[in-house]
Amino acid sequence: MEHPWGMKGVVMPGGRLTQQERQQIAAGLADGLAYAEIARRLDRPTSTITREVSRNGGPAGYRPDLAQRATQQRTHRRRQAAPRGTQAAEQPYGRDAEAVRDYQEALTTVFMASGLPKMMARVLGCLYTTDTGSLTASELAQRLQVSPASVSKAIAFLESLELVRRQRDERRRERYVVDDDLWYQSMIRSARYNDEFIEAARQGVAILGPGTPAATRLENAARFLDFVSEALIRAAEQGREVLYTKAETTADGTAEAGSDHGPASVPTTTA
Repeated sequence: MEHPWGMKGVVMPGGRLTQQERQQIAAGLADGLAYAEIARRLDRPTSTITREVSRNGGPAGYRPDLAQRATQQRTHRRRQAAPRGTQAAEQPYGRDAEAVRDYQEALTTVFMASGLPKMMARVLGCLYTTDTGSLTASELAQRLQVSPASVSKAIAFLESLELVRRQRDERRRERYVVDDDLWYQSMIRSARYNDEFIEAARQGVAILGPGTPAATRLENAARFLDFVSEALIRAAEQGREVLYTKAETTADGTAEAGSDHGPASVPTTTA
C-alpha cells in the first residue's frame, strides 16, 4: 500500500486542511516526526500543524477522520451564528471569509505560543487582520462572538503590554488600535527590561565578589545582554527609519527623505 506521504495531489498551502492532509499528519505522527517536519512536507506553517493536532486529541489521540468531521461541524456552527449579509462587508478585496477566519485562528495560536492568554490573543489577531487596524469594543465583541466584558478585560491586558492603544474617532467613539510603531515600542521596552537585569546583575557581582564563579556568571550575562540591548535599539531605530521614511518633494522639485515619525526618545544602555 502506498505510504500517505507519497499521495499525489496539489494542495494550496494557504487554504483549509484537506482530509488527505490530515491523513498525512496522522502518518507523520505515527512515524514520530516533529510538527515542523510534518509542516515542511505539507508546505504548511508549523503553527497550523500544532493547532490542528492540539485541538483534535493531541499527538497520541489524533484521528484524521474525527478531525475532519470536527472541522466541518465548526464551519457549520459559524455559518449559523454569522448574521446574514455581514460577510461581504467584513471581507473586502474579494477575500474568502472562511480562509480569513482560519488565518485568524492560526495567528491567534502564534500569539498564544508567545505567551498571550487566549482571549487577548484572539483580540490582537482580530485587530491585526482588520484593514483599518482599529475596532471599537462592540465591533470586537461582534466579530469574536464574546461579551463586551471579555473584550474590555483583554484590551486592558494588551494595553498594559503596550500592544494596543486607544484613540477617539470623529464620532467620539473609543477605538482600539494596532499600528506598525507598536512593534518599535515593543523592542524598546524589551531593551529596557534587559537594562534592569544588567543593573541587578552588576550589583550582584559587587556583592558576590568579582572573580568568583557566581559573580563571573552574572557578569557574563550582563555583558551579553548589554551587547544585545544596544544592537536591538540600533536595529529598531534603523528599521523604523527605513519603514516609515517617505519621499517628500522640496521647493525645487527634488525628492527629499522625510519621516512620518519624529525622533523618539530612546533609553541608552549602561556600558
